[in-house]
Amino acid sequence: MQASPTGVLLYRPYDGGCRKRQADKRRGVLLNGLQIAVDFAALPLRPDVFTIPEIGGYGPFALRWYSLSYIFAILGGWWLLSKMITRPGSPMTSAQLDSFITWATFGVILGGRLGYVIFYNPAQYLANPLEVFKVWDGGMSSHGGIAGVILGCIGFGIANKVSGLRTLDYVATVAPLGLGLGRLANFVNGELWGRPTGTDWGVIFPGAGPEPRYPSQLFEFALEGVLLFSLLTMLFWGTNARLRPGLLAGVFGVAYGVSRVIVENYREPDRQIGFLSTGLTMGQTLTLPMIVAGLLLILYALRRPRLPATA
Repeated sequence: MQASPTGVLLYRPYDGGCRKRQADKRRGVLLNGLQIAVDFAALPLRPDVFTIPEIGGYGPFALRWYSLSYIFAILGGWWLLSKMITRPGSPMTSAQLDSFITWATFGVILGGRLGYVIFYNPAQYLANPLEVFKVWDGGMSSHGGIAGVILGCIGFGIANKVSGLRTLDYVATVAPLGLGLGRLANFVNGELWGRPTGTDWGVIFPGAGPEPRYPSQLFEFALEGVLLFSLLTMLFWGTNARLRPGLLAGVFGVAYGVSRVIVENYREPDRQIGFLSTGLTMGQTLTLPMIVAGLLLILYALRRPRLPATA
């Protein structure tokens, strides 16, 4: 396989051999005689947005895209929620929203980190407990972050005497913004890549070997981010779903869960875990309870009378 002048597209024309042509057809390479892959290393993508050099013995300090995705997700979610709570029937006031953002931020960060430590790499952190606090070294779990936000909604509801479930409905509507931005950051970082495509098309990630792989991060961005955000936004603004406690949260749980189960079939399992004894990945295993809980929430919401818009 040879590099193009830009270094982005790799290609190799067929050599005309009948046996090779038949083998390539069986592998699904039907790109007008070209075998194509994107060389990730040649793309203008780097994990760091910028780096501040060492000053006075401190540093260097780097702002990473993954950190920026959290910042944009929190600020974007804050702005969206500020618009959503202006609709009749909101579970919180504008003054309470500022307090809630604090609960949600701590929930997603602590939950995301502890979820990764417990589910994905417990042996490493049991051997080196202080590394749990090195969040800047990476290692966050989306399932843990979701669990942390749920606990944050419950804590906020108790502290402010408002409905934690209805608060969760509102948060679930904006949560795909953070999930989508996180997956884009994963792609830019060249991490959490997909499985080999089995053909000569795909993305060649540094550190993942020479085989073209599925850009599973972009699959997740499309499903968990764009599609899920569009669905929940339509339900919130176009229907009275917000007045049925648990409905939006339930739709989120089912839709996110199904999306994750599908994409995990194209994503490389975590190296330190691999496939579980069930044949599923850890991501799929953690997602199944979300689907069940989501279905139960939907049934609960639809069987109860709709709240008045002034609730």
